[in-house]
Amino acid sequence: MSSPAATSTVRIARWTPGGCVWCGSTDSIEDYRNEPRCGLCREQEAIIDEAKHFIGMYGLRPLGGTLASDDEEEREFRVTARDAREVLNRIRLEKLPDPAAVRKALRPRAAAAVAAPRTSSASSTSTAAPAKSAATKKSQAGVSGIDVIELEARVQKLLAQLTSVDEQISALDGAQGLPARARMKDLEKQRTTVLTTLAALEKARRRTS
Repeated sequence: MSSPAATSTVRIARWTPGGCVWCGSTDSIEDYRNEPRCGLCREQEAIIDEAKHFIGMYGLRPLGGTLASDDEEEREFRVTARDAREVLNRIRLEKLPDPAAVRKALRPRAAAAVAAPRTSSASSTSTAAPAKSAATKKSQAGVSGIDVIELEARVQKLLAQLTSVDEQISALDGAQGLPARARMKDLEKQRTTVLTTLAALEKARRRTS
């Protein structure tokens, strides 16, 4: 007999209506980007989306194969996004379902929503709309405030890094030998990267002001 742990990791090989379109799981299914996705897939996608938001906000190099980063915070986002992508690739169905079949499976739920009493729908809409509007404005204001704080904190960290690099370059000034020249070349690359990132952050700061 196989253990419970072993059976829980068996990969679902085929999609069935109502299941997750990515891995086939039927656990905690909710609509995600207009298609049914399970809780695990939504969680991994959210991690990747958060990393993309961070990368885009600071104008950094897009997510890819390399984990090269300017600081630990950026590296953490890149590592978690890579791990999330590995999870998604590992649980991916061998054959993804036909989009037409997925839409057909969603029709009963859509029909049930349309068949709901109009009065109930109208009343819920009238009460929910103001709350939703207020929540949206509050959320946008909060995100804007957090972004500005993050921008300033990141700029300060990069300025401190730039000062450190400049000090090391000054210490190596006039030094001879291959190790010294190699170290100088590496420091100059770091300095260029920091200056480029600072320029990108300045553009981001102007967009939020």
